[in-house]
Amino acid sequence: MNYLLDTHALIWFLNGDKQISTKARKAIESDKANNFISIASIWEIGIKISLNRLSMNIEFSQLGEEIQNNGFEILPISFQDISTITSLPFHHRDPFDRLIISQAINANLTIVSKDEFFPNYDVKLLW
Repeated sequence: MNYLLDTHALIWFLNGDKQISTKARKAIESDKANNFISIASIWEIGIKISLNRLSMNIEFSQLGEEIQNNGFEILPISFQDISTITSLPFHHRDPFDRLIISQAINANLTIVSKDEFFPNYDVKLLW
């Protein structure tokens, strides 16, 4: 299965936080899982850390290595992803989440997220 972790799912997974559902953790850890992290999530984490709105169990400078150590692949932003955003309905105004939704649509990925707005979009979800 191909998963795109929402930003909070990535943070909770890496921090070992109990807020991540058992179902989500098991899916991410499955040998059959291909896990992707949007570059937008890394950008969002960097912004939140710089604004002192987020702390993690690792330094931001170690995030890339931690992503790689967990076998996650970083998903770049394509022109098609931005184009898809322009046609998404405004169920959600968060630009990072809208980009994640767009990337999931274009790459046919299941989003691992607890976000209450994501079910309003035509995307596959796991939580």
